[in-house]
Parts: sequence; structure tokens; C-alpha cells
Amino acid sequence: MDLSSALYLGVTFGLFVVFLLIVIRTYSKKRKEEGERAKYRMLDDD
Repeated sequence: MDLSSALYLGVTFGLFVVFLLIVIRTYSKKRKEEGERAKYRMLDDD
């Protein structure tokens, strides 16, 4: 495997890790309560 293939594989794996971290943070139970609070606050403004 040459350098460009290893770099491409590293960048792809890095982006996958970032995506997983975003998904885990978005769907964690602590963050869910905060997101629901903001949703209901927007509905109360209407």
C-alpha cells in the first residue's frame, strides 16, 4: 500500500469516527432532555 492509499484510508476512518461521535452525542440520554426542552420552548413561543 502506498502513501496516498494509506492517507485516504486514514482520512476515511477519521471521518467515520467523527460521525460516530456525533451520533453518540446526539442520541445520549442527557442530551435528549436538553433537546426536548428547546423544542417545547419554541412551541411555547407560538
